[in-house]
Amino acid sequence: MKLLRILVLAAVSLAAGLAAQAEQFKALLFTKTAGWHHDSINAGVDAIQALGKLHDFDVFWTADANRVFNDKELAKYKVVIFLCTTGDALNDDQQAAFERYIKAGGGFVGIHSASDTEYDWPWYRKMVGYMFHIHPAVQTGVLKVLDPNFPGMDRFAKRFLFTEEWYEFGAPEGSKLNFLLAVDEKTYKPYAKWGPKEGKGMGDLHPISWYHEYDGGRAFYTALGHLPGTYSDANFMHHVYGGIYWAATGNGFKAE
Repeated sequence: MKLLRILVLAAVSLAAGLAAQAEQFKALLFTKTAGWHHDSINAGVDAIQALGKLHDFDVFWTADANRVFNDKELAKYKVVIFLCTTGDALNDDQQAAFERYIKAGGGFVGIHSASDTEYDWPWYRKMVGYMFHIHPAVQTGVLKVLDPNFPGMDRFAKRFLFTEEWYEFGAPEGSKLNFLLAVDEKTYKPYAKWGPKEGKGMGDLHPISWYHEYDGGRAFYTALGHLPGTYSDANFMHHVYGGIYWAATGNGFKAE
């Protein structure tokens, strides 16, 4: 009897210890490409896994949609991160499962070419907010902070230099988007032409990052992240964590 009591107490102590060590939340990191494959994906995976260790959240990485895009698996995660995904990444059943996940309060984070993904899925386009149209050559430009009152925006100057593949987007897909960053088109050359497709910039407001409440859940997007070296920029990764943190928890931030 005494031995049984000892074993029970040991099991309770172990369970309490494991609970104390539990991560803040679990994140699914998805990197499937059905089009252009970015060289920055591996650097991005390493950097987001490092964020998980820094901020105590669990990261499960896969490019296999069959493995995770179903109701049972998605229920394990507070946020799903599309890192440099491209093209038709999910089939009809997987899309339906992801829609149910967001409607149940799940979070979405899109990084860079997440806006070059699933053009034929209207629900996804609205969630991302804008879809990729074209980009000029990689250049240094000036980013402007439009809203400092969001997680992860506190380390940026009001205007700062950044080198990126500046995405030009098509017409807005989402409604009530909250813009965080914009690029100043006067500070780089926005013109691009790919055969019949042409880009001349987006004018006075050229958004680069935004967030919104969407269909019961939360969605954050940043167009930054083309270059592998970008993922060694601590300020950029803090920006990414801010989006992950908000999408997973709904917790806000005030700069002052």
